[in-house]
Amino acid sequence: MIAPSTTAALHPPLLARGDALFTDFDGTLVEIAGAPDRIAVASDLPALLQRIAARLDGALAVISGRPLADLTGRLAGYTGAAAGNHGLERRSAGGVIHRPRTDPALERIWPVIHQFAALTPGATIEDKGLAIAIHYRDRPELADTCRRVAERAVLLSENQLMMLTGKMVVELRPRGTDKGHAVETFFAEPEFRGKRPIFVGDDWTDEAGFAVANRLDGIAIHVGGGESIARYRLDSVASVIRWLDAFLAAT
Repeated sequence: MIAPSTTAALHPPLLARGDALFTDFDGTLVEIAGAPDRIAVASDLPALLQRIAARLDGALAVISGRPLADLTGRLAGYTGAAAGNHGLERRSAGGVIHRPRTDPALERIWPVIHQFAALTPGATIEDKGLAIAIHYRDRPELADTCRRVAERAVLLSENQLMMLTGKMVVELRPRGTDKGHAVETFFAEPEFRGKRPIFVGDDWTDEAGFAVANRLDGIAIHVGGGESIARYRLDSVASVIRWLDAFLAAT
């Protein structure tokens, strides 16, 4: 794996026919908001993704930490591949839904999480069905406290669950799946097989996707500032959209 770097990275080359595009959602295709339900999705974003998927012969997947149903609702009109809960659930390029059963360990930790949220203004709990997220976007000073609560919950789950940290969020989820694993799973589908992976994301949770792209001689693109193993960088959501538009204009 390439060592994380904060130095200026290269501007990414354009997408090409024959590439497989994997893209994060919050912070990459839409701006992050104060709460997950307050994001604003550009009205033309689903159509843009649909057009790109067609140009790539179906090799486009949106991979988000959001539940798949929520992602699908916010991208109504985009019918291509997608993954929710960091890859725990996904929709194939052909529209087939793959979703595991809810891990019973999540039920065991709910009392601790609920008690913490009730006693901590600014900490909000999101039931993601297959995972539980603790958000603290309005109170970044709660980062360490939220992590300690999550660590306690992992112990209560008898290590059946793991803690995943992101931007102003700590998530408790079953072990064994991340965005890198989601990319590898999509590569088993005919639309993606044998193509060069391009992964675009802005958060720590996207680093697993970057690692797979780098290992497979693909392109990893980090959005915004901060450390990343990605070789390439775009500075904002607007830059990502312009980069996608440029691919359509050139093909």
